[in-house]
Amino acid sequence: MRLERSSLLPLLVLAAVPFLVRAQGLPAPSAESRTVEVELQSTDGGTSVSAEDATRLGLTTDGGEAALVPPTLVADAPAAWPVGLEGTPGEVTLELLVDEQGAVAEVKVVDAPHEPRLTEAALQAAPGLRFTPATLAGVPVAVRLPFVYRFVPPAAPVPVSTARLTGEVRARGTRRPLADALLFVDGSTEPAGTVDAQGRFTLELRPGTHRVEARAPGHTPSTFEETLSEGQSLQVIYRLQPGRVNPYETVVRDDRPRTEVTRITLHEQELREVPGTLGDPFRVVMLMPGVGSLASGISYPVVRGSQPAATGFFLDGVRIPMLYHLMLGPAVIHPDFIDTVDFFPGSPPVQYGRLLGGAVEGRLSRPREDRLHVTAYADLLNSGGFIEYPFESTGTSVSVAGRVSYSALLISLGAKLLSGSDAEKVHANFWDYQARIEQKVGEGRVRLFALGSSDDVGSSPSTYYIGSTGGSIVSRFHRVDLRGTHPLAGGDAEVGLTVGSDALGLDGEESERLPSGAISFRKVGEYALRQTTFAMRAGWKRRLDSTLELAVGGDVEHRRAATDITGTGIPPGTNPDDPVDPIKSPSSLATFSGVYAAVTWVPAEKWVLQPGVRLDNYHLSPGINHAVVEPRLTVRHQLTDALVLKGGAGVFHQSPTVLVHLPAVDTSSLRYGLQEGLQFDVGAEWKAMDGLELSGDAFYNPLTRAVELDLQQVVENRRRRGLATPDPSTSGYAYGFELMARHPLGRDWFGWVSYSFLQSKRRVRFDRYGDDDHVVGTQEGTLPFAFEQAHVINAALSYKFGNNWTVGTVVHFNTGRPESGEITTLTQRIVTTPEGEEHWVRQDRDKSERLDAFFRVDLRVAKSWAMEDFTLDAYLDVLNVSARQEVIAYDYGFDRAGTPQRKPQSLPIILPLLGVKGTY
Repeated sequence: MRLERSSLLPLLVLAAVPFLVRAQGLPAPSAESRTVEVELQSTDGGTSVSAEDATRLGLTTDGGEAALVPPTLVADAPAAWPVGLEGTPGEVTLELLVDEQGAVAEVKVVDAPHEPRLTEAALQAAPGLRFTPATLAGVPVAVRLPFVYRFVPPAAPVPVSTARLTGEVRARGTRRPLADALLFVDGSTEPAGTVDAQGRFTLELRPGTHRVEARAPGHTPSTFEETLSEGQSLQVIYRLQPGRVNPYETVVRDDRPRTEVTRITLHEQELREVPGTLGDPFRVVMLMPGVGSLASGISYPVVRGSQPAATGFFLDGVRIPMLYHLMLGPAVIHPDFIDTVDFFPGSPPVQYGRLLGGAVEGRLSRPREDRLHVTAYADLLNSGGFIEYPFESTGTSVSVAGRVSYSALLISLGAKLLSGSDAEKVHANFWDYQARIEQKVGEGRVRLFALGSSDDVGSSPSTYYIGSTGGSIVSRFHRVDLRGTHPLAGGDAEVGLTVGSDALGLDGEESERLPSGAISFRKVGEYALRQTTFAMRAGWKRRLDSTLELAVGGDVEHRRAATDITGTGIPPGTNPDDPVDPIKSPSSLATFSGVYAAVTWVPAEKWVLQPGVRLDNYHLSPGINHAVVEPRLTVRHQLTDALVLKGGAGVFHQSPTVLVHLPAVDTSSLRYGLQEGLQFDVGAEWKAMDGLELSGDAFYNPLTRAVELDLQQVVENRRRRGLATPDPSTSGYAYGFELMARHPLGRDWFGWVSYSFLQSKRRVRFDRYGDDDHVVGTQEGTLPFAFEQAHVINAALSYKFGNNWTVGTVVHFNTGRPESGEITTLTQRIVTTPEGEEHWVRQDRDKSERLDAFFRVDLRVAKSWAMEDFTLDAYLDVLNVSARQEVIAYDYGFDRAGTPQRKPQSLPIILPLLGVKGTY
């Protein structure tokens, strides 16, 4: 079909059609508004109005003619052929009234064809025409003019011999289909074809040689030469070089409405390219506001001054005991399994139960269903891989991943430098695995996910000295989770079943000589904690109306724990038959259960309230039962488009905790009761400008009851208030504020700066020492907690340059923890005897000093290449490139001259990782 219209100016001049001038559009000759029509005059000089008519209209022409500039068409409005009349010829002549703005104000039919439906099609299309306004003597005027719609049948195609070119346009390296690509043939400026959502295209071309240019936004245009013969169908794949490999693209920060008082969500490269984190998503939590540390590089967050074990770690609702290998290495799950990480430093929502501090949840990535995906990497510490494959015919996706270390080469080398020739006995190994099968079931999904982790650190007996001993600490856990999601009763439902096992063992070995003369190792003792877990959870969420959303759920977890003690190399003071000490009980059976409900209510446009409640029951067989109720509330108020005020409060409980997670401890120690605390938080979030987010939070967390055991107490069978006191509970509080300025991922860079002021106190009973270093009394007082770091500053920045180089740095600063003797040395003071001798004596804890402040700089440099079908990355990631030493304790002694000296014990914990990564 071909549609023609008359050119405007020739018909306007030749037909001498009258035009219309409205008085409000020109200077009026009288106060009365009126409409005047005058005739056009066609001359060699153009179109004009006579001097007489110009005078009548009030135009100043110095007695001459007033020139008219006709309208020109600027926006077409084609008329479609009516259904059933395709190819029927016809011509419709219209008269248009084009007003002073160039719009069609009126349409009249001047000449119509025999088929009325063609006339109707022209009348429907004509109001969509747009013109430049006509001007008379420089003033816009309304004019009438003719316009013709011609319905002309298309000419019969001339048969020619053709060939077909089909194929796909993809990005080099990622193989991603470029759905916005255009194809240009033989230098034409008009695109010869486009591609579909899968990047596919088809071109009909004449036989011969053609130059095909492919263009796509963000990619370098490329030209390909193809030779086609008559009737040939050629299939090709065109790969375009991206301007940036894995660019820092702006992402949707979160698809969930903000209801929590505090939540920091990290995405994409914010998780994998932060310097000093070994490319691991969960280690980034150590750089968040409100987080302290045991020591530089140890990935075990101390959140808002609480004990580290008070923070819970989750993977899609499944709680796991430990996130990091050897507390210094990467996380126990491959980064490609993680989509985002949510960090709740305070007041976590009600679905997170049985914890006293914050929460960290990794959200598993959705399986990619387009093609095979493979990732492999290797560095100085470990190697790992990830494979994901979709079975499109069945709607099934299978993903597997894992990694293994090389006996921690860096740790062994460091130990050799410090310990001498026997350092080769030191070993530090780890491995982990993950596997997922996900199946579409109607509108829902079923997922089977398994993961496991193992850490083994210690030393072996010497082969040079018979009878030398060694030992290892081995920590392992496994989880298998079956999860189903499906729409239910107008909402979304989730059901999960988890089976897990945990084990922590201390093994002792001794070298011996066999009768043959060979050297062998024999096991001399084992102290192992084992635990088996069976858990089930369910949740349902539904939006009831535009202002109300309801979420309900529950979970139950049964734990069966046992303690194995064998041989002679058991912990000192341990009695395997002692039923009093919960840490060394032979076994324990405990069941944890809870239900929760939360309502998200929007009572007004700028207010969001989320009241919730959680009920938990802790049961230890036989006969120990603790039931608690935990009300929680968060409020958010959108003060302006850019500023949000927020607040939250809640009650929280947890089993007694130890410094690190130990199987059986949180079950058997239930005989000492629960820990209880409250959390209060107020703050604000301000989007100061595009690309800059500011936030601030102030918190106060009273701890009404705490049962915080340390490792020394576990081994020596002691408790906080002394051997004779069975109740180890205490109380305390924490308070502080956090500030953060953040540039989210996008515009080739991301980064943040955070400052945390943290104070954490505990009510403790402590000894007072005389000048003879003997205890002279005891006293109770509220003292700084062992994990308190008053000031913590973190600054992270990563920038991706146009040549696919990425450079990033992290700056960290923290003030020292108290030298209280709990997880470090106890401050000592020098005393001079009457005889003039000097010696060190223990300082009272309320007068203890602090460890030195610490400052470090991390660095990451990476280069990316887009190969034919995969990307290659090389990177150097260095924790503590500044080589600063962090003080972890002090040595109180005397130099050779007998002068007292306090020498810091410190280590330059430096982790340089040089590695490569390929992604297919």
